[in-house]
Amino acid sequence: MYTKEELEIVEYIENTNPQSVPDKDQKIQVLKNAVSQKYNKRKAINIKVLESDLERIKAIALQEGMPYQTLINSVLHKFVTHQYQETKNAS
Repeated sequence: MYTKEELEIVEYIENTNPQSVPDKDQKIQVLKNAVSQKYNKRKAINIKVLESDLERIKAIALQEGMPYQTLINSVLHKFVTHQYQETKNAS
Protein backbone atom coordinates (compact mmCIF):
# COMPACT_ATOMS: atom_id res chain seq x y z
CA MET A 1 0.00 0.00 0.00
CA TYR A 2 1.36 3.40 -0.97
CA THR A 3 1.16 6.51 1.15
CA LYS A 4 -0.61 9.60 -0.16
CA GLU A 5 2.75 11.29 -0.73
CA GLU A 6 4.09 8.31 -2.71
CA LEU A 7 0.99 8.27 -4.90
CA GLU A 8 1.39 12.00 -5.56
CA ILE A 9 4.99 11.45 -6.63
CA VAL A 10 4.02 8.61 -9.00
CA GLU A 11 1.21 10.71 -10.46
CA TYR A 12 3.53 13.67 -10.95
CA ILE A 13 6.13 11.54 -12.75
CA GLU A 14 3.60 9.78 -14.94
CA ASN A 15 1.53 12.86 -15.87
CA THR A 16 4.14 15.60 -16.27
CA ASN A 17 7.56 16.07 -17.73
CA PRO A 18 9.79 16.38 -14.64
CA GLN A 19 13.00 18.32 -15.14
CA SER A 20 16.25 17.63 -13.39
CA VAL A 21 17.35 20.12 -10.77
CA PRO A 22 20.10 22.43 -12.06
CA ASP A 23 23.49 21.56 -10.51
CA LYS A 24 21.95 18.41 -9.03
CA ASP A 25 25.29 16.71 -8.30
CA GLN A 26 26.65 19.80 -6.57
CA LYS A 27 23.51 20.15 -4.43
CA ILE A 28 23.67 16.47 -3.48
CA GLN A 29 27.30 16.88 -2.43
CA VAL A 30 26.46 19.94 -0.32
CA LEU A 31 23.76 17.96 1.49
CA LYS A 32 26.08 14.96 1.99
CA ASN A 33 28.74 17.24 3.46
CA ALA A 34 26.24 18.86 5.82
CA VAL A 35 25.06 15.47 7.08
CA SER A 36 28.63 14.23 7.44
CA GLN A 37 29.63 17.30 9.45
CA LYS A 38 26.61 16.94 11.73
CA TYR A 39 26.93 13.25 12.48
CA ASN A 40 30.70 12.75 12.38
CA LYS A 41 31.64 15.77 14.43
CA ARG A 42 33.41 14.90 17.67
CA LYS A 43 32.88 16.76 20.91
CA ALA A 44 35.27 16.63 23.86
CA ILE A 45 33.73 15.90 27.25
CA ASN A 46 35.03 15.66 30.80
CA ILE A 47 33.73 13.00 33.15
CA LYS A 48 34.74 11.74 36.56
CA VAL A 49 35.00 7.98 36.98
CA LEU A 50 36.20 5.81 39.78
CA GLU A 51 39.96 5.45 39.67
CA SER A 52 39.61 1.68 39.91
CA ASP A 53 37.26 1.64 36.90
CA LEU A 54 39.70 3.73 34.87
CA GLU A 55 42.55 1.37 35.68
CA ARG A 56 40.44 -1.60 34.58
CA ILE A 57 39.47 0.22 31.37
CA LYS A 58 43.13 0.97 30.66
CA ALA A 59 44.04 -2.70 31.25
CA ILE A 60 41.29 -3.89 28.87
CA ALA A 61 42.35 -1.34 26.25
CA LEU A 62 45.95 -2.52 26.52
CA GLN A 63 44.79 -6.13 25.98
CA GLU A 64 42.77 -4.99 22.94
CA GLY A 65 45.69 -2.95 21.59
CA MET A 66 43.97 0.41 21.55
CA PRO A 67 44.04 3.68 23.51
CA TYR A 68 41.66 3.67 26.46
CA GLN A 69 39.80 6.74 25.13
CA THR A 70 39.07 4.82 21.93
CA LEU A 71 37.70 1.91 23.96
CA ILE A 72 35.46 4.21 26.00
CA ASN A 73 34.21 5.90 22.82
CA SER A 74 33.51 2.52 21.22
CA VAL A 75 31.54 1.27 24.22
CA LEU A 76 29.50 4.48 24.39
CA HIS A 77 28.77 4.37 20.65
CA LYS A 78 27.66 0.74 20.83
CA PHE A 79 25.45 1.53 23.82
CA VAL A 80 23.63 4.47 22.23
CA THR A 81 23.16 2.61 18.93
CA HIS A 82 21.81 -0.49 20.73
CA GLN A 83 24.71 -2.61 19.51
CA TYR A 84 26.22 -3.25 22.94
CA GLN A 85 26.08 -6.87 24.02
CA GLU A 86 27.02 -7.59 27.62
CA THR A 87 29.22 -10.64 27.95
CA LYS A 88 29.92 -12.58 31.11
CA ASN A 89 33.49 -13.67 31.71
CA ALA A 90 33.88 -17.27 32.76
CA SER A 91 35.68 -17.14 36.09
